[in-house]
Amino acid sequence: MSATKRPPLPVILLANHFLDGEVVFWSGQGWSRNPQEAQTASTQAEADVLEEAGRLAFARAEVVDAALIDVSLSADGQPVPNHFRERFKISGPSVRTDLGKQAEFAKDQAKG
Repeated sequence: MSATKRPPLPVILLANHFLDGEVVFWSGQGWSRNPQEAQTASTQAEADVLEEAGRLAFARAEVVDAALIDVSLSADGQPVPNHFRERFKISGPSVRTDLGKQAEFAKDQAKG
């Protein structure tokens, strides 16, 4: 991905786990299934670091389809994807919002 084709800043790195296909986020320390742990890049240099993390993880067969996605920051500083497709990936199955990761992360937010 070239710098001219990158989404606008800020961005996070989203991918699919190689073995189970689950959506994962680069946290700066490794991959997390929790979107609230996604590391946000607000400069081109930080975006370069995220992009390199995705390339290396792909080379190690940890993830596929690693991509920088543009986000807005919520009032509490959490990244929120700007596009429906990525918001849908983060929220999980839409049929039963009381089950799956969308319910789990909603509980975590309520505690915080």
